[in-house]
Amino acid sequence: MNTINILLILLVLWTIPWKIYALWTAVKSNHKRWFVALVILNTFAILEIIYIFYVAKKKWADVKKDFSNAWSSLKN
Repeated sequence: MNTINILLILLVLWTIPWKIYALWTAVKSNHKRWFVALVILNTFAILEIIYIFYVAKKKWADVKKDFSNAWSSLKN
């Protein structure tokens, strides 16, 4: 496997959890336009992170707890 492939895999692994969490947050907050924008645009999770922390006003502790709960439910 070459360096480019490894980098792409790492970027995908970085982006997917942020994408899912941002979409989930947009749905819960009834932010339909943000949901559509997040589905259409894929910018290495930059838009998702902006949405989560600045629009949805989530705190890092909340995000960390939600990721932890999601990870735990996947393990079970």
